[in-house]
Amino acid sequence: MNLMAQKQNAEAAGLPRPRVLIVEDEEPVAILLRYNLEGEGFDVSHATNGDEALLLIEENLPDAIVLDWMLPGVSGLEVCRRLRARTPTNNVPVIMLTARGEEADRVRGLGIGADDYLTKPFSVNELVARLRALLRRTKPERVASRLEQGEITLDREMHRATRAGRHLKLGPTEFRLLDFLMERPGRVFSRSQLLDGIWGMTSEIDERTVDVHIGRLRKALTGRDQRDPIRTVRGAGYAFDETFAGSSNS
Repeated sequence: MNLMAQKQNAEAAGLPRPRVLIVEDEEPVAILLRYNLEGEGFDVSHATNGDEALLLIEENLPDAIVLDWMLPGVSGLEVCRRLRARTPTNNVPVIMLTARGEEADRVRGLGIGADDYLTKPFSVNELVARLRALLRRTKPERVASRLEQGEITLDREMHRATRAGRHLKLGPTEFRLLDFLMERPGRVFSRSQLLDGIWGMTSEIDERTVDVHIGRLRKALTGRDQRDPIRTVRGAGYAFDETFAGSSNS
């Protein structure tokens, strides 16, 4: 099942599109983000400064916010601080974007209440992956409860996965890992991206741990000499094989 089919299924199931507010004063960056996020199925709104952002948030609370650090007028940090100080908005996920790469600035942004942090220039694919990971934790009702790729089915509500009718014995981490990869068939994720998406960006877990869990996941998926749907890309990371996603053959 390709990405368009996943979107159509979500719409058919009546799932609301996750609402994301982009707060970015650089027009080229805002256009790029809006185009890509809408293409990924998000309902996107845009503010060019902190005051406008706070007004839009009050009018229509988003499910997540992509917030630039440096804004005219009220800064991104101040916007984040105000959001965390108010009950209606203190749990809305915030990803901060900034040209500041120093560790002290990152710590400051996270300390003020941001949930995640990306330094410009950044990968839009990584931003989308992090947004989805945050929404899975904070707004699970905004994410489809069932994923199907080829003969593999994953049920998020039942926390159950099957392949060709065979129950897959997965630990909690392997289940989340399969969920993460199945949601974006063909997309290659680095070990660090998988760490961020599965364990959270503040995790102290070593990247080699990803390989261990990938190995366990593969063992569970290929218990009957079936084709391995997890593709290793040397020097890059792992992906759910998009050719498998469109096939029902083992």
